Amino acid sequence: MAKGILGKKIGMTQVFNSAGHLVPVTVVEAGPCLVVQKKTEDKEGYSAIQLGFEEKKAKRVTQPLKGHFAKAGVKPLRFVKEIRITPEESEQYQVGQTVTVELFKEGEIVNVTGTAKGKGFSGVIKRFNFSRGPMSHGSKYHRGVGSLGAVDAARVFKGRPLPGRKGGHRVTVQGLEIIKVDPENNLLLIKGAVPGRNGAYVVVKEAYKQSS
Repeated sequence: MAKGILGKKIGMTQVFNSAGHLVPVTVVEAGPCLVVQKKTEDKEGYSAIQLGFEEKKAKRVTQPLKGHFAKAGVKPLRFVKEIRITPEESEQYQVGQTVTVELFKEGEIVNVTGTAKGKGFSGVIKRFNFSRGPMSHGSKYHRGVGSLGAVDAARVFKGRPLPGRKGGHRVTVQGLEIIKVDPENNLLLIKGAVPGRNGAYVVVKEAYKQSS
């Protein structure tokens, strides 16, 4: 259970911290988000809030979603995600309420979830870091998969690393530190890299694994 906010990855830069060290950071435009729905243990069986980020043209929204947003009294939003919270934390939120970056403070540890960059169809060397075969003349094994180890069953077992689509999947990077919070511009400067291309939507949540 943790507080969280939705945002958009702007890009990477670097800043100096208080000790004068250069720190690489990812700039995330986080919020303002609107609370679209509250879920309770009595009705849904768990406590959560549904947040929406960035307005969307009404003509590009399906009829069920139009009704969903109208019931909450908010404009159609492009990126909608749930944040699990405790019943006690649920009392702090109301439908239609605005959530901003002031939810976080400098030095807090967060997890960032996004969609990794799509790399397209890739071989096993790029996809799984396989070692290649000899590149000299006469070798018939260069960048191929090699033996699949299927002898008795005479088939390829599930889970076997093979060429295929790389990237484009959901990734969570844990234990990132918030270097700076900029409420005026709705920005979070997060130490290190977060998944996704520039302009991709991300979810920033309070880390549930805290280092001792």
